[in-house]
Amino acid sequence: MNAESLLALYERVADAPNAIPRLRRFVLDLAVRGRLVSQLAEECGPQERDLHANDRPFGVPSSWRWMRIGDQLDLLNGVAFRPSDWRESGVKIVRIQNLNNPSAPFNHCDPEVARERSLIDDGSFLISWSGTPGTSFGAFIWKRGPAVLNQHIFRCDFRTNLFVPEFLRLAVNGRLDEMIAKAQGGVGLQHITKGKLEALLVPLPSFGEQHRIVAKVDELMALLDRLEAARSKREATRDRLTTATLARLTAADVDPESLRSRARFALDALPALTTRADQIKQLRRTIIDLAVRGRLSEQRAADRPASVLLSQMNEQRASAGVGEPKSAPKPSDVPFPIPPGWELSRLGDVCSKTGSGSTPRGGREVYQVSGIPFLRSQNIYNDGLRLDDVAYIDELTHKKMAGTRVQGGDLLLNITGGSIGRCAQVPKSFGNANISQHVAIIRPAVPEIQRFLHCLILSPYFQSFVVGEQTGAGRGGLPKNRMDRIVVPIPPIEEQHRIVAMVDDLMSICDRMESALQVADRTRMRLLEALLHDALSSDSTERKAA
Repeated sequence: MNAESLLALYERVADAPNAIPRLRRFVLDLAVRGRLVSQLAEECGPQERDLHANDRPFGVPSSWRWMRIGDQLDLLNGVAFRPSDWRESGVKIVRIQNLNNPSAPFNHCDPEVARERSLIDDGSFLISWSGTPGTSFGAFIWKRGPAVLNQHIFRCDFRTNLFVPEFLRLAVNGRLDEMIAKAQGGVGLQHITKGKLEALLVPLPSFGEQHRIVAKVDELMALLDRLEAARSKREATRDRLTTATLARLTAADVDPESLRSRARFALDALPALTTRADQIKQLRRTIIDLAVRGRLSEQRAADRPASVLLSQMNEQRASAGVGEPKSAPKPSDVPFPIPPGWELSRLGDVCSKTGSGSTPRGGREVYQVSGIPFLRSQNIYNDGLRLDDVAYIDELTHKKMAGTRVQGGDLLLNITGGSIGRCAQVPKSFGNANISQHVAIIRPAVPEIQRFLHCLILSPYFQSFVVGEQTGAGRGGLPKNRMDRIVVPIPPIEEQHRIVAMVDDLMSICDRMESALQVADRTRMRLLEALLHDALSSDSTERKAA
């Protein structure tokens, strides 16, 4: 393969997800199979005895041989440094992140702590043998000066002169799938044992061909670097256009007619600009933001003012024995003006119940395979409850946890951890359930406001407040007294219905855009794989004909 054929291939699959990484793997695959450069008759292949055909991992040119890594390299493991060994200066400690990320900071140690067998310098050949499959395993040639290896990285001293180091790096990295398949360990961190790595086979071409393969790989990888930079620039331009288009919708000085015109423009333009799911997510956030500011629907004089709705909620709260409303918010308490007919209140004053759940006595030991659902943060999503991973408790435990009971019509909000801010509506027909301490119940004082209140909770305004109000170490938290004081804008109930209907319509458009993007991505990926298979087959056929 030459640069022209690689460029022609890229131009057909440029918008496929992960096109550049997949083409990098393709180039590497061609290299280690002997299909990247032609074999020259005057070059003598290695004279070592080859493996039986059934033992070869894949086909290579007849002049090539297979070698075990352990016959070519002495594998010397790094030092198991403890945090107490780290110093502000001294010898650099090379961890796996220092191999994969040139900007990753170094730890240091005193020179006397570094073992001689773990010291490296420019040109040292290294193999990382532990970490996360797909990101950590691999061979490297060190080029960043004197250092010492942390554990999980082998210093590899050459036992023979059969391999050009740069080619051996390609050959080892061409067998990463095999390395990962042989790795041990649980989900996430895995490792391959020294014995299995030593037994791994790598292909050996002639010395001259190794040099020519390395040069060709460098040439094609440099081309892919340029293509990746051009793609990143193109994506950045699309992002700026998308951001600018959405920003015009939330501009403070836009009038309703201009807003409708800009919204039509955005919905027409965004499908052409949108190539990633995160861009659609940005559109969804903008829709919700407009909704809770009262800029997604018209205000009508015939609507009953929101003050009537607040009075109704106060009556409901009083009949339920809930306390008096807190101090009334001021317009300056929200970062946007509210429309005529709207009112400001606080979350605790528009709800008959708020507060987090708790852990059942006995913890996980009391979970059952059936019974009363015990809802945790992994069950709470913005589009509803997901019960495929739900825990259950028995009736007695359910009765003891009366304060954490869920009712149909509640909103459940994750208040800690990485999923903080996710909020699900509980269907009105939902049966008994309880919630964990990582989830809060938000029970509207009148059920009619549930849908709008859900939109409000998902809005950038409310979400930033929730995250900003986290307290405590570790998983964080959102105490009830702080949650209750969050200021909420309340529209007239008729306008709430119009807002929710408009949000539903626009979210349906987002759903269709997202679905179309997923279909297009799958189609591009199938095309990419088909073209790579065809290129590989064509290359093989041409070589046989030659």
